[in-house]
Amino acid sequence: MTESLNDSALAASFTELYGSAPEGIWAAPGRVNLIGEYTDFNDGFVMPLALPHTARVAVARRTDGELRLHSTDVPGGVVSLRVDELTPHSGHGWAAYPAGVVWALREAGHAVTGADIQLTSTVPVGAGLSSSAALEVVTALALNDLFGLGLDAPELAVLGQRAENAFVGVPCGVMDQMASACCTEGHALYLDTRDLTQRQVPFDLAAHGLQLLVVDTRVKHALGDGAYAERRAGCEAGARALGIGTLRDLPYEGLGTALTALEAGGADESVVRYVRHVVSDNHRVEQVIALLDAGEVRAAGPVLNEGHISLRDDLRVSCPELDLVVSAANAAGALGARMTGGGFGGSAIVLVEDSAADTVTKSVMEAFTSAGYATPGVFPAVPSAGARRVGPAA
Repeated sequence: MTESLNDSALAASFTELYGSAPEGIWAAPGRVNLIGEYTDFNDGFVMPLALPHTARVAVARRTDGELRLHSTDVPGGVVSLRVDELTPHSGHGWAAYPAGVVWALREAGHAVTGADIQLTSTVPVGAGLSSSAALEVVTALALNDLFGLGLDAPELAVLGQRAENAFVGVPCGVMDQMASACCTEGHALYLDTRDLTQRQVPFDLAAHGLQLLVVDTRVKHALGDGAYAERRAGCEAGARALGIGTLRDLPYEGLGTALTALEAGGADESVVRYVRHVVSDNHRVEQVIALLDAGEVRAAGPVLNEGHISLRDDLRVSCPELDLVVSAANAAGALGARMTGGGFGGSAIVLVEDSAADTVTKSVMEAFTSAGYATPGVFPAVPSAGARRVGPAA
């Protein structure tokens, strides 16, 4: 997928818009999550990888307290805000994400005195590929560099999460921002979201004759609509009922006993389902890590299938289009598939042999046509670099 604007065009666009050249250009990727869904806000394990698709910003500092934001991808003019008047839950559409980062930085005591920002992005919006986290992380990285704040990548990720939680109002975990900030090319990121310890796991699918396809169903999801928050609240209720801090503290071996105790204690059936999903998905992350470490990448396929069933039946965040991707892909010879991201639309991933990629893609396309759905977007997930500076002013 080509960039919306190349770096020189982005710098030229900035100069035309703001009347002077940017001080630099930064990029941060979207992500796709291999396994471990709805586990991050439960202090659990996740395994995302960065995509080639990025949010990129051209930025220049200001010293007058003015924050000016513009996107080449969204109709409308420059959004002008005062850094000392930024208020959580105050709207501003897409601009709330970078504005929230400025707010979070200032709340943490960092002297950000304003900026001019021009954005362009190739991360599909609403596809479950973390377009918002990419925007938060790229803004945080640019301001960190320009204002000499000295923050490392995990710290920038946590600030991005705070912006989304407290300023935008989406109670997400930290996986998306950590993936955008910390992933490295050719690797998946094995992340413990409790203490943010991480390991870069080699994920060279081509060397194994495999591809990981991303299928964007074109069904837009919006995690601010309450369904995500309801599931987070249900997970927290389950942990309280079990007398533990978070569901991370429940070992997989104790899941059956815990579910029986919840049912006996009168827990809502949705809470029982959510607990079953989170604890089993943490276990699936550990299974996939063991398989990758052993070089048995193909054997991860059935684990992906199990993850989808759990997301569909226990967490109930799938939709007919996502289910159709999984069933059509597996019927056409895929090794495994599951929805990825927050669900209610968005994308699925499909693990395939190189030799079967075209056949599986064609079968999914035909299944969507037969069902009367919009044509999905399909592209290979190539493990890519995390956030970085990509250029000076042109």
